[in-house]
Amino acid sequence: MIKFNIPPYTGKENEYIAQAIASHKICGDGTFTKKCSQWIEEHTHTAKALLTTSCTHATEMAALLSDISPGDEVIMPSYTFVSTANAFVLNGADIVFVDIRPDTMNIDENLIEDAVTPRTKAIAPVHYAGVSCEMDKIMEIAKRHNLKVIEDAAQGVMSEYKGQPLGTFGDFGCFSFHETKNYSMGEGGCLLIREKEMIEKAEIIREKGTNRSKFFRGEIDKYTWVTAGSSYLPSELNAAYLYAQLEQAQLIYDDRMASWNLYDELLSPLRDKGKLCLPAVPNGCKHNAHMFYIKAADLEERSALIQYLKEHNIFSVFHYIPLHTAPAGSRYGRFHGKDVYTTRESERLLRLPLYYGLKAEDVRFICEKITQFYQ
Repeated sequence: MIKFNIPPYTGKENEYIAQAIASHKICGDGTFTKKCSQWIEEHTHTAKALLTTSCTHATEMAALLSDISPGDEVIMPSYTFVSTANAFVLNGADIVFVDIRPDTMNIDENLIEDAVTPRTKAIAPVHYAGVSCEMDKIMEIAKRHNLKVIEDAAQGVMSEYKGQPLGTFGDFGCFSFHETKNYSMGEGGCLLIREKEMIEKAEIIREKGTNRSKFFRGEIDKYTWVTAGSSYLPSELNAAYLYAQLEQAQLIYDDRMASWNLYDELLSPLRDKGKLCLPAVPNGCKHNAHMFYIKAADLEERSALIQYLKEHNIFSVFHYIPLHTAPAGSRYGRFHGKDVYTTRESERLLRLPLYYGLKAEDVRFICEKITQFYQ
């Protein structure tokens, strides 16, 4: 069986976890948490990177820091994971979904402004498959209407837009280090903060609403409850696992990119014959080979292809069910404009196995079976 995903492992994870245990500091914000944060700050050139227990929690923190309140509206694509919406729904906001672009599966930047109302507080672009949204246009709209921008860059670690790392354009950026991501700590994430004046407030929210971080830095002689917050710190054991991969980030990137490029090369003849569609990477976008997907003609063909691959011991999966079609989607949000591409394209998309260490011979076998299916 060729698995869809195998969590990354570079070889030093056990050693670093053992070091964390031996330090008797495993609750978070220890040596490895600081090393991970420093690595992310250096590679993204952002003001502050705070590790969190998940990308979901990073987005929740961003919502709190953006003062999202009941009655506010947040614009986002419907083709995304539930966490993108949940973070704002928990603060009482209404979600406004707009259609996606069929080439990248990202929010259609040309439809955002028409969805803006006096209640709009933020835009939450999602960088699908590590391919950037058109951030120039999105930031122009946000500036014109005085809106916050919270980037869901869960899949975008090591990706760029016009030479700038994803997650660093908006007021806040959110990374995921879930086991399905390029770099993993099992469950985990990170909040990127653009403005330095927001750092202290973020630290307080992350530390259960206390100024505990300032206490440990020796800036105050005791800490106390300052505002509403929660426990968003990941375990030092998780951070130790992650740091082993961040040290080898380029190696992992190159390995995944080799698999992505081989898929693209071997399946391009089917694309050229009009049998299927392959991922698009617009000019100015540097992706991170987070996923390789193909698009079948329709839902029926995709289901048949999934079954065919399964019969040959290849595990492939479809992806998001559009949020606006879910019970909670209709309860907490609305779709602005026409759903031209969101549902149609989501029913065509099929994700192929892609992970660090995937063998070239397995990629060739997968492509061979896909070719046979279409023959």
